[in-house]
Amino acid sequence: MKVAFFSTKSYDKSCFEKHNKNIHELIYLEATLNKHTVNLTQGCDAVCAFVNDQLDASIIKKLKDNGIKVIALRCAGFNNVDLKAAREENIKIVRVPSYSPMAVAEHAVALILTLNRKTHKAYNRVREGNFSLERLIGFDLYGKTVGVVGTGKIGQFFCKIMLGFGCRVIAFDLYPNEALKSLGVTYVSMDTLLQESDIISLHCPLTKDTNHIINKKAFSKMKKGVMLINTSRGGLIDTVEAVKALKNKTLEYLGIDVYEQEEKLFFQDLSENIIMDDVISRLISFPNVLITSHQGFLTREALDQIATVTLKNLSDFENGNPLKNEVKFNT
Repeated sequence: MKVAFFSTKSYDKSCFEKHNKNIHELIYLEATLNKHTVNLTQGCDAVCAFVNDQLDASIIKKLKDNGIKVIALRCAGFNNVDLKAAREENIKIVRVPSYSPMAVAEHAVALILTLNRKTHKAYNRVREGNFSLERLIGFDLYGKTVGVVGTGKIGQFFCKIMLGFGCRVIAFDLYPNEALKSLGVTYVSMDTLLQESDIISLHCPLTKDTNHIINKKAFSKMKKGVMLINTSRGGLIDTVEAVKALKNKTLEYLGIDVYEQEEKLFFQDLSENIIMDDVISRLISFPNVLITSHQGFLTREALDQIATVTLKNLSDFENGNPLKNEVKFNT
């Protein structure tokens, strides 16, 4: 199949080339998929898209007009896809439902440890010849209460890691995991989780129900000095309210690998540009905020899994095989 591969980075190309072996014709495009670039799909059979590519109804209509038959998402999330429009246009949607969930869980832990022990600040100090320990005090993770919102595959790994630190782990999920319960995880209401947690880590998908699940009301229920971690989707947090919570010291630490408006920023080198997003500029100014640009997935193992599953999804479609990883619109 001839595939228009959007939002290409060097690591995408090297990994997909390693696994593709000329089975599909991949047309690598650095641009994101949007109304200005959708015509680049003319002459192709499929589109390979990532988290910040736009796949709303108008884009999907144009993809159909250009002869696109399948959209292969090289990610787990599909909140950027209008599934109803895809069904109406008879375009199949496939995804990579899981790729090294350990990678994202471990990155969440890295954010916790870095924020807590301030290793990023210590690193910069030492490089400048400053060996002072002033203002680098952290806290023991042992014995702290960690609240986990969402216990899918990533959330499960995260829970197990935090149990290993000797933390009390509580969780909220509509579908409690019995195996986690047997390990010592206690499922509680969302209100209880907000009220009792020293650290809150988000591991749920972005849906209509979870959009801004961490909002003004949620912040008002948290204990003072809480740490909030988000490695899932930016829209889970009302960022404007997060800034207020940082200012009133409800939030003592914030670590995010995702951001509500990240499609305008992440995966780009903007070091020579003025950042026009005032909210993220404000977040960057806080000494107790750590931001990484959606790199939680970025391990060799995860990239290999993404490539192999995406390519198999495309081959299954081309060969008329059942689409194991198809995403369908549910009425």
